[in-house]
Order: sequence, then C-alpha cells, then structure tokens
Amino acid sequence: MKDFAVIETGGKQYMVSEGDSLKIESIKGGHKVCDSWVFDKVLLRDGNKMEIGEPYIKGAKVSAEIKKIDRAKKVVVIKYKAKSNYFKKRGHRQPFFEVKIIKLA
Repeated sequence: MKDFAVIETGGKQYMVSEGDSLKIESIKGGHKVCDSWVFDKVLLRDGNKMEIGEPYIKGAKVSAEIKKIDRAKKVVVIKYKAKSNYFKKRGHRQPFFEVKIIKLA
C-alpha cells in the first residue's frame, strides 16, 4: 500500500498520497495557479511506521501545488410559501482550489 497522510484544511479532513489531486476549500490570501502550498496540520501519517498526532504531528508537512482556482457548479436555492405570494430564488457557486500533492514529509 502507498504511503498516505490525513491532513486538515478548511474544516475538513482529507486522506492524501503523493500524486493525488483533490478539491479543497479556497485558502485566504493572494494565491495563483502553480503556487506551492504546505499543509502543516497533519493528523496521521503512514509510511514504514504509523504516526498519530495529538492532535497534529509535530514537524510533519505535506507539500502541494495549486493546479486550478475555480468555482463549483451553481446550486439553486428556492424558498416558497403557498398562498402568500412568497418566492425567492437564489444561486450560489462555492469557490475551490484544486491541488496536487507533491510530497509527504
């Protein structure tokens, strides 16, 4: 089995290996495509020996590169109440970053 790690970002946890691509919540700051990013909140790492953080592993890092900055497909939210002339239709597109995992350290 490949080495993997569990990282935390954007209030969510992801299991990642080298070469994986994943969509994460957008990160604050002025980031561009091809920028590198380091995740330092590593909860678990499995290589030769499994390490479990309390809550994070000290000194563990996961390097990634931003491949795409975009927004997800539109989610339509409709509020309606019968017989009271109440109808609201709103749309929302959640921003995301697509990152590729470069190295587990």
